[in-house]
Parts: sequence; C-alpha cells; structure tokens
Amino acid sequence: MKFKFGNTLLELLVALSIFAVMAVIAYSGLNTILMVRAQVDQQASQLAQLQMAFTWLANDIEQYIARPYRDEYGQTQFSLQGTYSSLELTRAGWHNPAQQPRSTLQRVNYYLDRNTLWRAYFRVLDRAQNTEPIKLELLSAVTELHFRFLDDQQQWHEEWPPTKEMGATISKQPSPSPPLTLIAIEVTLKVTQWGRLPRLLRVPKMYSPLSPVPIPNTSESSEAPAVDSSNFQKSPPAAP
Repeated sequence: MKFKFGNTLLELLVALSIFAVMAVIAYSGLNTILMVRAQVDQQASQLAQLQMAFTWLANDIEQYIARPYRDEYGQTQFSLQGTYSSLELTRAGWHNPAQQPRSTLQRVNYYLDRNTLWRAYFRVLDRAQNTEPIKLELLSAVTELHFRFLDDQQQWHEEWPPTKEMGATISKQPSPSPPLTLIAIEVTLKVTQWGRLPRLLRVPKMYSPLSPVPIPNTSESSEAPAVDSSNFQKSPPAAP
C-alpha cells in the first residue's frame, strides 16, 4: 500500500482559518491592553494635575500676608479679595535665588476660564497701567470653581471682605463690633471625571486684613516695596 504525504487544500484552508482567528483574538487583546494603558496614563496625568492645582492653592493661601496693593489706577486694594468664583491675594516667600531687584511678595489670582483653572501672578506688587500678568494653566475639564470664606465667628461668606465690612472700611466709619478675621478658605473644584472635590485650607493667623495698613511710599510703581515685618503678629511659613 502506498501512502500519500502532504496537505490537501481543505486542510490548508482550515489551518489558515484557525491562524486568522487566533491573530484576530491576539490583536483584539493587545488593542484592549493599549487602550486601557492609555486611559490609565490619562487618568494618572489628570490626577497629577489635580494634586498640583491643590498644592498651588494651599501654598499660596498658607503664605498669605496682609499687605494691600495699589492697582493700575493708583487705588489701594485689599490684601485678599475673593468672590464665588475667583480669589486674589498677596503672598510672601517668593524665592529670588538670582537676587533680582524685586520684592519677595507676589500678587496671585485664581480664576476659571473656558473650563480651565488658571493661576496668574504679577512681577510687581503695586501695578502700573501696562503691567501684564503671567498666566499658568493648572487644570482642564473644570466645570465649576467655588470659594467660601470662614471668619473667626464661624460664619461662612460667599465673598471676602464681606459687603458690610468692606463698606465700613471704605467709608472709614467706626464699626460697633471688631473687624472680622479670615481663618479658612474652602475651595471646591468640580471636575468632569471626579465630580465635586472640596478642600478646606487654613489662613495664617494675622491681624484682620480689613484693618487699615499703610503702603510704603515708592517712587517707582514697577518695583514692589519692602514690608515691615514688625506689623504682623506671626510671620508666614517659608515657601516650599
């Protein structure tokens, strides 16, 4: 009896079909792994941005110093001004390793624009009309930015200074009660992926930012003046 060796056409087609099915399964599995990896990397990147945004906020608020400033129109403004959706304050501890001719105080502003959280700061404290802010994008996919302000009477405010306190300070009328002191700021970010994320940040214990504080005279508005630290009850911690 003679045996025939080799594969028939049908056997070859079956083998190719099995190989094709296995290749499709392997490709689908690899594609799924790559997609999951991309999603994990994206979430990790967004989480890192979120942590960095809260770190910026915490550092600036913890370095807050009650030093008013002059705006571009020469008007004296409060050292800390906050609304429902924005926060602007003066902070200390701005590193100057190159010993540039500038102050170690910095004016920073947090606001939401087109679903993006921004941090803006100015190179000088007392501004001129041509002073432009330097903007830093902190976090995207933010649908809501909300600030609340807690005073030493354990009362929450949607803005700071409160309307009554601001009016009394501007009009220089005596108030029947001592001025309020800000002790904490609640920051709430609503992010598309994680929802609402509140964070309560402590404000350094100083005298009330509503109390009148003289601004040192300076001949050049482009250079921020030094601040006499003896006016403060407690110096802010060093910047990280």
